[in-house]
Amino acid sequence: MKKIAIQGVKGCFHHAAVSKYFEGCNYKLMECSSFREVAISVSESNVDIGVMAIENSIAGTILTNYSLLSEYNLKIVGEVYMPIQHHLMAYPYPGQNIKDIKEIYSHPMAILQCELFIDTHPYIKISEYSDTAAAAKYISICRKKGLAAIASENAAKEYGLEIISKNIQTITSNFTRFFIIKNCYKQKNDYFNKASLIFKILHTTGSLSQILSLISSIGINMTKIQSIPIIQRPWEYSFYVDIIFNNMKDYEKMKKRIQKIPCLHQLSIMGEYQNGRITS
Repeated sequence: MKKIAIQGVKGCFHHAAVSKYFEGCNYKLMECSSFREVAISVSESNVDIGVMAIENSIAGTILTNYSLLSEYNLKIVGEVYMPIQHHLMAYPYPGQNIKDIKEIYSHPMAILQCELFIDTHPYIKISEYSDTAAAAKYISICRKKGLAAIASENAAKEYGLEIISKNIQTITSNFTRFFIIKNCYKQKNDYFNKASLIFKILHTTGSLSQILSLISSIGINMTKIQSIPIIQRPWEYSFYVDIIFNNMKDYEKMKKRIQKIPCLHQLSIMGEYQNGRITS
């Protein structure tokens, strides 16, 4: 049975990502209070796998999680994209509705994704919580009228709460991308068509352009480019790039040719895995 570390508690979106990616598999969840705890658990082999959110289609990239992957030398071995639907839920008091709610608890990211709904109820106090499902669990324990949480439908079922308002996220098409991570010494995937790379380049004019132009010229598709601050070196950055390819020979050609570019200081491969995004 696989042991999988997630940030949050049962009913959270990380739990949903695990359920989707590992459907049909036996696993045991390890609930972690922070992303750093997830990274440490994976790096020290206390668990087999970690699942970590990396970006949201509304709120953007979680830069600190890139730093954790590098700091603990972890590898990306898979990804999963999850639709995120936020609901307002409370303890099931008869007749309780949105007008009765005085305070809402949720994770800062969920609060950000529901700004329009929150702005239409300015009389409600907003309190940040460590995790959406943990906020739902807290409301369930309190059993207090007037308190509510923003979380998933699974969280409402897990903790016996009633959904007062459904789908309150500002943008209907809301997705979060999750990385599946392992200790770097574990065996890598046999088949992959996507890779996550980090470039450290010399700070010269056109250096980044040279790297990106080479990748493009080989016919490899870049799906994400993200600058990442280098810790303790203010205003200097590494560049994170996701690439997708259909031909493994093109990928190997790119790696060989890119090493010959004078401005490249260091190339690190964060992960090689299968593209998790289903496109129509």
